[in-house]
Amino acid sequence: MTQVRRAAVVGVVGAAGGVGASTFAALLARRTSRTTSTVLVDLVRGGGGLDVVLGIEETSGARWPDLRGAGGDVHGEDVVGLLPRWGACAVLSADRERPDPVDAGVRVDVLHALSCTVGALVLDLDRGDVVDGHAPLPACDAVVVVARADLRCVAGVLALAPRLAAAGTGSGVVVLGRPPGGLSAADVASATGVPVWAAARRDRALAARAERAGPGGRGPAAGAAHAVVRRLGLTA
Repeated sequence: MTQVRRAAVVGVVGAAGGVGASTFAALLARRTSRTTSTVLVDLVRGGGGLDVVLGIEETSGARWPDLRGAGGDVHGEDVVGLLPRWGACAVLSADRERPDPVDAGVRVDVLHALSCTVGALVLDLDRGDVVDGHAPLPACDAVVVVARADLRCVAGVLALAPRLAAAGTGSGVVVLGRPPGGLSAADVASATGVPVWAAARRDRALAARAERAGPGGRGPAAGAAHAVVRRLGLTA
């Protein structure tokens, strides 16, 4: 039987390291999981694993290394059934204890199978893969670039912009935090030519909440995630 894609696919990438892109991807997935079946997918090379960010590293379930033999005719329902859960959201994470990369063909087959099964996929993209042209941008309906309002992130957005434009993927910036005397969200949009989809003040409690029990559902960053989900039409 021919599988028909129905998932909305949203990629999330940081304009620079340490801006909170993985946490924001988790907040987006939490929000979409309220209204549709959602899988949060870890595509960051060399990271510690999204399961650690979410506080579910001890939860049983399949990680990317467990799917190494899943190429070819993959059944998305079977994959989803194997994954650990973070609330209503299924999570396909890397494994910090098994860091060897999964074959690119397996990754493509698994992502395709998931996109034919669930309502939304949120992809935590590797910034290097986006810059090098190896990220699955054409599969994304939208890409969110997470940035701070500073010159380093402006440069980072400018480096990502040609790849996003070449993929023909709708993209926007989410600005998290503004340093005293720093750039405004409007400054970031003007300097990069990429629209700002949401902006939030610094979420001082987010790191503490994430360390205790995964990214929380409240606060400025969660509000920005809600704004993006509404903009993309992914919420009722």
